[in-house]
Amino acid sequence: MAAAALVNTSGGDGAQPDDAALRRIVQILAWDEGPTCGRNDLQTLRSLHPRLRELWQATGDAAAQVVNQLLHEFNALPQLVKRGTWGFRWEVAPADAPLATRFAIRTSIAVADLLRQGELRRLRSCAHPECHNVMVDLSKNRSKRYCDGRCGNRAAVAAYRARMSTSG
Repeated sequence: MAAAALVNTSGGDGAQPDDAALRRIVQILAWDEGPTCGRNDLQTLRSLHPRLRELWQATGDAAAQVVNQLLHEFNALPQLVKRGTWGFRWEVAPADAPLATRFAIRTSIAVADLLRQGELRRLRSCAHPECHNVMVDLSKNRSKRYCDGRCGNRAAVAAYRARMSTSG
């Protein structure tokens, strides 16, 4: 999820992401049609960073408050739009809205859906003690523990070394 990638640009130290990190996020969002990223989009993405991090730390009511604030602030206006042979789909932001606006609204709607389904726990932090990244657990059994393979491998190696040091 692009929202997790944006939150992870700070590495958990609370620092604001720099322009290079934000441009990498824009590349993740580049599959989408619509306006390209402008300077205001980078500033908006930077301002969204701490607010989205709140979602990974929030309980239901607090997360709903953040979601509602974002939907209101970015003037979400859900409507049905026909997309070629794909038929109708929900579109939550005008096609000509700035990239950061579309991102904020779509992220808010996605989190709202998690809340509605009682699945907010799918937004979680990496289980590796030295990692501060967040992730979205999309596994069927909700068992994802690490943000990526590196953290999982580091944890497995540490556990192996601990077992070997106590058995020998």
